[in-house]
Amino acid sequence: MARTALDTRVKDLAASASVSTNTLVRFERGEELKPRTISAIRSALESAGIIFIDGDYQGAGDTGIRLKTPTAER
Repeated sequence: MARTALDTRVKDLAASASVSTNTLVRFERGEELKPRTISAIRSALESAGIIFIDGDYQGAGDTGIRLKTPTAER
């Protein structure tokens, strides 16, 4: 969901997170990865403008994502 919101290709996000494209695809399928790998992917997404929302975020009651700023048209 976060990668789609950023309109980012698997290859580009994998490079930003310093992981292989195969690792990123496994992550998106929900396969188990090492915590440090998940942290690297999360950091890359956050650096690109994603905010992860937990159930307590401003009383939202749900989990999800939002963008810090709108992405520029490509």
